[in-house]
Amino acid sequence: MGTTVAQYLQQLDPGRRPDLPETTAGTLRLDVRGAGCTDHWYLTIADQHVRVTRSDDDAELMVRADRTVYDRMASGEMHVATALLRNELTVQGDLRLLMLLRRIFPGPPGARHPRELARAAMDGRAAMDGRFAVDGRDERS
Repeated sequence: MGTTVAQYLQQLDPGRRPDLPETTAGTLRLDVRGAGCTDHWYLTIADQHVRVTRSDDDAELMVRADRTVYDRMASGEMHVATALLRNELTVQGDLRLLMLLRRIFPGPPGARHPRELARAAMDGRAAMDGRFAVDGRDERS
């Protein structure tokens, strides 16, 4: 297994995250159950920044799961929505903040944003078109 949830959250860059909506702000508490205890991680999201602290204070969204589920999300092996649909993750509070959590955790290893794929496809098509054009004529004919 890759990165643990504790490692991932401790190393989370506090800088600006353009993948987060500018207008959405809120607080999330992640309750990580394991080894007979529960660890609490408190995320404050505002102005496309995420601040992570350790606290069991109430939050606008509280998310509970076993450590193995969170570890799989932190390593990109499991999507937040998948864990929710499998009932491996429970939530209480403002569900729109769950979509922010989806953006905070990484995607699968090697995954690319759809825009990157579209750009690569367009670049490939442009390269392909350029390969067949010679003096304004199409070599394919």
